[in-house]
Amino acid sequence: MHNVRELTLRGMILGAFITVIFTASNIYLGLKVGLTISSAIPAAVISMAVLRFFPGSSILENNMVQTQASAAGTLSSMIFILPALLMVGYWQSFPFWLTFAICASGGMLGVLFTIPLRQVMVVKSNLPFPEGVAAAEILKAGSDAENNATTRADNEGLKDIIFGGSIAAVVSLLTNGFKVVADGTAYWFSHGKSIFQIPLGFSLALLSAGYLVGIMSGIAILIGNIISWGFAIPILSSLTDYPSNASLADVAMGLWSKDLRFIGAGTISIAAIWTLLTLIKPVYQGLKNTLTTLKSEKSFNNIDRTEQDLSPKTILIIMASMLVILFITFHSFIADSGLSSGIGWTLVVCSVLFAFFMGFLIAAACGYMAGLVGSSASPISGISIIAITVIALLFLGLGKINGMLSTAEGEHFITALALFTTSAVLAVATISNDNLQDLKTGYLVKATPWRQQIALLLGVVIGAIVIAPVLDILYHAYGFSGATPRANMDPKQILPAPQATLVATIAKGIFSNQMEWSMILIGLAIGAVIIVIDLCLAKTNSKFRLPALAVGMGIYLPPLIITPIFIGALISWFVSRRANKLSSNIEHQRKAEQKGALIASGLIVGETLVGVILAVIIVISSSSSNNNSPLALNEYMQAIFGTNSIIVEQFIGLMIFIMICFAFIRRALSALKKEL
Repeated sequence: MHNVRELTLRGMILGAFITVIFTASNIYLGLKVGLTISSAIPAAVISMAVLRFFPGSSILENNMVQTQASAAGTLSSMIFILPALLMVGYWQSFPFWLTFAICASGGMLGVLFTIPLRQVMVVKSNLPFPEGVAAAEILKAGSDAENNATTRADNEGLKDIIFGGSIAAVVSLLTNGFKVVADGTAYWFSHGKSIFQIPLGFSLALLSAGYLVGIMSGIAILIGNIISWGFAIPILSSLTDYPSNASLADVAMGLWSKDLRFIGAGTISIAAIWTLLTLIKPVYQGLKNTLTTLKSEKSFNNIDRTEQDLSPKTILIIMASMLVILFITFHSFIADSGLSSGIGWTLVVCSVLFAFFMGFLIAAACGYMAGLVGSSASPISGISIIAITVIALLFLGLGKINGMLSTAEGEHFITALALFTTSAVLAVATISNDNLQDLKTGYLVKATPWRQQIALLLGVVIGAIVIAPVLDILYHAYGFSGATPRANMDPKQILPAPQATLVATIAKGIFSNQMEWSMILIGLAIGAVIIVIDLCLAKTNSKFRLPALAVGMGIYLPPLIITPIFIGALISWFVSRRANKLSSNIEHQRKAEQKGALIASGLIVGETLVGVILAVIIVISSSSSNNNSPLALNEYMQAIFGTNSIIVEQFIGLMIFIMICFAFIRRALSALKKEL
């Protein structure tokens, strides 16, 4: 196999193309709902479908393509923090070079930090690495075992992605472009002064996200939403004095903004802290093995090809280069603050060292979490909350010592610096969360680790190039919660960016001493109760678990976002259960589940890419004619149906949503019918 093509120019070009698609898709999805998906499996399928037309393609070459695309798609999680710099009013757009530098340097450090952990976590551990194993199985299924040449027969996976992508693209165009189909509906009512709602969102991307997170997380998210909107909002509204003619939706969303999201923040925080505490032992073991590996005196040439990582010397050279880039990046960020050179360089050194050392510790934790529950389910957003809290408290102490917090300008700057430093830590964390997953895939298909690690570094750079322009386009087209570029923007289209909003609120609250600690403490108490319940379920060997992080997300996110996620989780459960009934063959059952995952990936890509394309159209239109909805045809709907046009749009949206759910299930189960 040593003569088989592996890291090739054509593979890198294809990987770059897939990278752009999935990075843009994940950015839009993350800003809309606060979730991102792993791009490893769909990237592997697309790679196999494309490279089969080229001579000499192999399983190892396909593996390199998915490795590169997966790294860049994962780096899109930077949207959990970077929009916060606009929300606090420090940035007015996303400066390309600063954004690129912080994403690229932090992401490449994430790759380097996890290389020495490959032996202990990938090769010698029993961690399941669900997405990494699934990607390896798909690569093996699409290859000929004898000569490793990609087969030309099976192109079903690409068809499933195109099927989902085409449907979602058309529906998204009708919904967000032409505006003739509603994206959800909600019935608001009150009992006394308590406010309730019955919601249903129609987003296909959220439906697919629910399918991918599965029934356990789906139920946990729903429980969190019931806690918040079935109990907290009714209680808070009953204690609030509001006019009898006030909009129930406006009152409830005001309470969500002021109080409820802090309860969610508290639950998410304690869930993330608990997760990290449970990882102390494996993190220690990982660090111990890291030092052992770096001291190894084995010659690179004497190690088997499938065990060759980048050499310690190469790792240290690249790492030193990234540290230099970090110093330059932070100096550029601080240079315009007007601080004295002494204070400025002190902040630069503190920021870089904190990002480096905290990133190193988090890398092992994130790698372990990804191996345990998968990259998509790993609590990266919780880590960003912990990071911003620790960094803000550190800078709060520094600010009080040097007097920076005595002025409003100083407080504003130190808040922004805390967010920027957190973004570096998050870049390390998010790539560490994905890197070992990809190395597990490579280990199973017998790839060369050092070539994979180069593909990961390359994927990080390409992803970092894409992030700033896409964020800029989406910001100027839709705006973010708490940050809009124009005054007349459609509030229904504003991207909530839930994690970035939460992180910005925490940072501002700490530095201004206006944090809603009472609501956060309530969230901490709820999270503690959930953790205890989950531990009890674990002791009884129950198949059902109650992940506290998912409950916290359910508390934090609005019901219109939660309902399609839960329906997607139900579809996942139904497909799995139906597959078990139709066939006792585990391989057949797995094919049905994989087919559903590829359809879900297609639905996400279709909706999110149309959202990005529409954003470009909106930006061009708003710059020339100040029109935020250039393709809208809803005026024609109003002319035809009058005041009932909104009801008609909601009915059409509901019918389309139901039909697609049934089509999804039918196509996923069609894999079994072909086998039986």
